[in-house]
Amino acid sequence: MKATLSLPTRLRRAVRPLPEDRLRLAWQAISLLLEYPSEDLLARRSAMSEAIAPLPALVGDPLRRFLDHLGTRPLRELQESYVATFDTDRRHCLYLTYFAHGDTRKRGLALVQVKQAYRRAGLDPTGEELPDHLCLVLEFGASADVEGAWRMLNDHRPGVEMLRIALQEAASPWADVAVALCATLPALHGDDADAVQRLIVQGPPAEEVGLDAYSLDPRLTPPAASGAPS
Repeated sequence: MKATLSLPTRLRRAVRPLPEDRLRLAWQAISLLLEYPSEDLLARRSAMSEAIAPLPALVGDPLRRFLDHLGTRPLRELQESYVATFDTDRRHCLYLTYFAHGDTRKRGLALVQVKQAYRRAGLDPTGEELPDHLCLVLEFGASADVEGAWRMLNDHRPGVEMLRIALQEAASPWADVAVALCATLPALHGDDADAVQRLIVQGPPAEEVGLDAYSLDPRLTPPAASGAPS
């Protein structure tokens, strides 16, 4: 029997499933579809469906399924479903650093590092959302720094996979969006696959101490629906 060889994690993460223009297109669409549903999003369904036509089936098909779903439900129902999905289950958290660090001091440092990546690209993330929100990271990659966003997403690849698994287990329509996102990233092997299994069994790390510079920030209470009414 021949031995199965696999690339080291560092090299595997350097291999992109999509060329850069398609990657930016996919991330832009996924960012929009993971936002809190709005009238504007529903009005853009047809345009988005046309825009994602160049994407390969592994990415484009689940996005089209979700766009079709948006057309079958009234806005209020979609909004209520979004809140029920992302506000009631920590496994559905849209903050990248949460799965790796939970509510620990290390997460505070990770958030600072994300902010620094934005600033290196000439951006200053001073909005209401935390900088590691998945929609912000994807928008960052789509419009500003694809390399920076690629590193962030791969550094937190197990968490992205955990999000996909949890949404699929819940039979959430947003699972299709997470499936499309994972198809833009390298497949999981080795340490990353082991990290997903640990997340499934143990969940994110917990710590009773605050999060340094971010410890008093109410936005750190996971998960929080982006754009949801207060």
